[in-house]
Amino acid sequence: MFSVLVAEDDVSLNRMICAKLRQAQYHVFSAFDGEEALAILDKEHIDIIVSDVMMPHMDGYALTRELRGARYPLPILMITAKDSMEDMEKGFLAGMDDYMVKPINLREMLLRIGALLRRAQLLSEKRLTIRGTVLDYAALSVETQGQRWELPPKEFYLLFKLLNQPNKIFTRQELVDEIWGMEKDTDIRNVDAHIKKLRHKFMNYPDFEILTVRGLGCKAVFKQGEVL
Repeated sequence: MFSVLVAEDDVSLNRMICAKLRQAQYHVFSAFDGEEALAILDKEHIDIIVSDVMMPHMDGYALTRELRGARYPLPILMITAKDSMEDMEKGFLAGMDDYMVKPINLREMLLRIGALLRRAQLLSEKRLTIRGTVLDYAALSVETQGQRWELPPKEFYLLFKLLNQPNKIFTRQELVDEIWGMEKDTDIRNVDAHIKKLRHKFMNYPDFEILTVRGLGCKAVFKQGEVL
């Protein structure tokens, strides 16, 4: 069970978010300011933080900077009453991973939390080895036989996802939800475009290939070998 820390000084909203998370089978901790959140983090294992921006004693920006400065890698979903580009930029520069503008939709919040946790789980795996090929998640690189390629983030995430579960057929919508999350103006054509680029780059690759399964989606298969 994943653990979520909710840092929100509005008592009613805090309780409402916590209740929704418990209903979704998360283990929930509650704080009402950034300092209280840090105290909980010192004692408990937390997988993700949902934090308000405006809180007493220590706001969400300061909490995020404190955690990133201490090299806490856990994802942070920021909730804000402000929707200006300046405030959004301030949050991302502080180190947040995603944001929502009040009033929030609790169902959307659960979707965003799920997407962030899936990405964090992939990141924690760090490296994937396929025969002579190594995918390094932190460096967004693919290395084999003395050659090394650094891929654009979305291409790498897509390739890593497919190779991490070989022979599994992913629908295009699953891949959109997994790789692009809640980004606006994203549809299944993005998946097709990225798959085409990956096929072109690795068309003569000795270890794997990406196949389209008509009417279903796509999958990665290994050539003449298994994952070591």
